[in-house]
Amino acid sequence: MFMADLVREINLPVEIDFMTTSSYGDSMSTSHDVRIRKDLDGDIKGKHVLIVEDIIDTGYTLQKVREILNLREPLSLTICTLLDKPSRREVDVPVDWVGFTIPDEFVVGYGIDYAQHHRNLGYIGKVILEE
Repeated sequence: MFMADLVREINLPVEIDFMTTSSYGDSMSTSHDVRIRKDLDGDIKGKHVLIVEDIIDTGYTLQKVREILNLREPLSLTICTLLDKPSRREVDVPVDWVGFTIPDEFVVGYGIDYAQHHRNLGYIGKVILEE
């Protein structure tokens, strides 16, 4: 959802491609085991590349994606995220644009899921577990 809304506001010719990664699985905590589930279809060599993230947590996923994409020799590589949790950061990754900085709380909605659920919510909400 964030990507679609963002791209509607960019008044330049753009090519959109997707890389799908996973580090949460069905859990509420991220792992260091970052998996590329779908790679880019196009060649990024010599192109300006903007990585659009929904949320940056520990930084491991983004670090892995940056390493992979930098090997493909883009002209530039910048990062934009809707949500940033700097208190959870374990890896130093440069972020060029941040929509909102949030505390260490698990959120869903607006494209962000928990175990493949709640991604379709039109807002971002905090998950509250019943005890």
